Amino acid sequence: GLEPRIVTRWDIQKYARKAYDLGIRYIGGCCGFEPYHVRAIAEELAPERGFLPEASEKHGSWGDSLSMHTKPWVRARARKEYWENLKPASGRPYCPSMSKPDGWGVTKGARELMQQKEATSEQQLKELFQKQKF
Repeated sequence: GLEPRIVTRWDIQKYARKAYDLGIRYIGGCCGFEPYHVRAIAEELAPERGFLPEASEKHGSWGDSLSMHTKPWVRARARKEYWENLKPASGRPYCPSMSKPDGWGVTKGARELMQQKEATSEQQLKELFQKQKF
């Protein structure tokens, strides 16, 4: 009677790390597991395995590709800490995603929303992270 997809790939990475640290060497899933869940396990344990799984080159780890987004609050999600502390929600009133707005205070025409040609620099990301504590 449970919804089969109640964990994110970030949850699975944490699960894999904790299981491995406890000495478990056969880690997987069952019903509801998707390929991205299995890849998350393989990526988390890449240092122990000695290589990344196939298809890892298709995406940046921990939302890395978001660093190219035009909106600063989206670029600020391009880091491990954001995804590790994300609280998935149902969309119902008072659930984590609905209970408080991001509060960036940025509106149409703001300089921060201008598209830039180069990737967001580490310094720009650092400034974004300081503006918003997740």
